[in-house]
Amino acid sequence: MTEPLPVTAVLPVMAAHPAHLGGFAPLSDQAPHAGRRRAAGIATLLGSGLSNQVGAAVGSLAFDTIGSVGVVVVRQFVAAAVLVPLARPRVREYRWAQWWPVLLLAVVFGTMNLSLYASIDRIGLGLAVTLEFLGPLGVALFASRSKGAVICALAAGGGVLAITHPEGTTDYLGVGLGMLAGLCWASYILLNRTVGRRIPGAGGTATASAVSAIAFVPVGIVIFSTHPPTLAALGLAMVAGIMSSALPYVADVTALRRVPAQLFGILMSVNPIYAAVVGALLLGEALEVIEWSGIGLIVLANAAALILAAPRRRDVGGVS
Repeated sequence: MTEPLPVTAVLPVMAAHPAHLGGFAPLSDQAPHAGRRRAAGIATLLGSGLSNQVGAAVGSLAFDTIGSVGVVVVRQFVAAAVLVPLARPRVREYRWAQWWPVLLLAVVFGTMNLSLYASIDRIGLGLAVTLEFLGPLGVALFASRSKGAVICALAAGGGVLAITHPEGTTDYLGVGLGMLAGLCWASYILLNRTVGRRIPGAGGTATASAVSAIAFVPVGIVIFSTHPPTLAALGLAMVAGIMSSALPYVADVTALRRVPAQLFGILMSVNPIYAAVVGALLLGEALEVIEWSGIGLIVLANAAALILAAPRRRDVGGVS
């Protein structure tokens, strides 16, 4: 996926803390409607992933005018504008023990978005998003700590080699930026676990998005003064923010009320495939067979790692 939504990033926290799902009863307590609810949740989640990747593709159309950094600036503000009113964080009540993980989360949030969009600009949507998925895959592999995790890691490594196929013309900077985005996503997951334990609901994540948006104000001033934005470019960036931040956030919250957290995580693995297809159809990013094979390996490794990690998820999340 492109810029991971807070709901996605805090999935392990939500899985360990049912209260974060908004107080809805577990699926097992709603047996008569469980089947329909799950089907609706799956459809919502798949639609969320598609919206996310189409939004990223739309945002990339503004790169020529305001650059990838300019698009990220607009997206940061859109994310904050969506999350803060929904979560309504009580920042005046925060203690330092709550503020420091929030501030770190804000730094990771900004770095993740910058590195991902810069990677998309250099190597394309499909490959950048796939490399980014190495982050949550690494967290899931660490959570499983089994022999199967070694196989998943080897499969993922083979996938990376397949999609990058190192040679003289390889854009190593673009590949490195995609991997940096994955490292940031892994950090995002782990930090959100801490934030989720110390701040109720999504208040901490919303605060981090607001801090990140404020930090991008001087960046935006520099970018937009040197690269004057057109209304079209701003519109594309805002559409990207809505499709990749606002809509997926609401959709993912809805889906988490209807499907088990583990299934949610496995279905999220479809995002690299979405990204590759959207990149090909909307941006003309043709991929070779070996690159498609690499994407498939990483997607399968991610799904398998989530299945392996499921029995140990509570331990890894730090919940006793």
